[in-house]
Amino acid sequence: MSNAASPPAPPAIVDSHCHLDFPDFDGEHDALIDRARAAGVTRMVTICTRLRQEPRVRALAERYAGVFYAAGTHPMSAAEEPMATVDQLVALSAHPKFVGIGETGLDYHYTADSAALQAESLAVHIEAARRTGLPLIIHSRDADGDMARILADEHRAGAFSCVMHCFTSGAALARTALDLGFYLSISGIAAFPRSTDLRAIFAAAPLDRILVETDSPYLAPPPHRGKRNEPAYAAKTAAILAEALGMDYPQFAARTSANFDRLFPKAAP
Repeated sequence: MSNAASPPAPPAIVDSHCHLDFPDFDGEHDALIDRARAAGVTRMVTICTRLRQEPRVRALAERYAGVFYAAGTHPMSAAEEPMATVDQLVALSAHPKFVGIGETGLDYHYTADSAALQAESLAVHIEAARRTGLPLIIHSRDADGDMARILADEHRAGAFSCVMHCFTSGAALARTALDLGFYLSISGIAAFPRSTDLRAIFAAAPLDRILVETDSPYLAPPPHRGKRNEPAYAAKTAAILAEALGMDYPQFAARTSANFDRLFPKAAP
């Protein structure tokens, strides 16, 4: 019988944005959650991107301890999906594990032709965030100017909380978001070797406004880049960013987890 002590548990950290309902993970959820917990990823928010799929996403949150969910219409789907209503999103927020509104936002990379519909959908989600007090989850790509303007104008019209998920935009949008009291979320992209400018944006941001995410199954950090991402890899992204910011990993994990609790109080321990 061995008297060797068990290895210490890894620092607890949160994956603030993943997509557990995507077919990439079909049939693997038990193992996926086990690997995440073994890596210290004790909580995660799985995001519904099309409201007709909300029951499937909700079921995952109900099945697993530590899994929470949010729902909205992804901007790239704004032209394909029925326009969400404020009342619809407010009704979803009654669920105890529904913790955020979105993801929503603007994406002009492939879907600039639906910019007007995206902005209309974004306004609906912002009003739902105001009414529920839940944080808005923003996706922004190739739309920095419009996104900064809309967020600033809407915030002046009525405050709301927000995270810029998978932040990869420029320093100007980062400053606008931070000035509004919003949070920036680090994904595996920030861990890529060439992402020096992006890491500089996070290094300049207040430490109490940074979250960690995977956006899995996308954007796996090194050494898994180009492969399927999963919630366990939030710990790998966080370790790389902690080193880049000159922090030890347990401290960075604790600080970003505390930030998550502040922004997503329904998911706090």
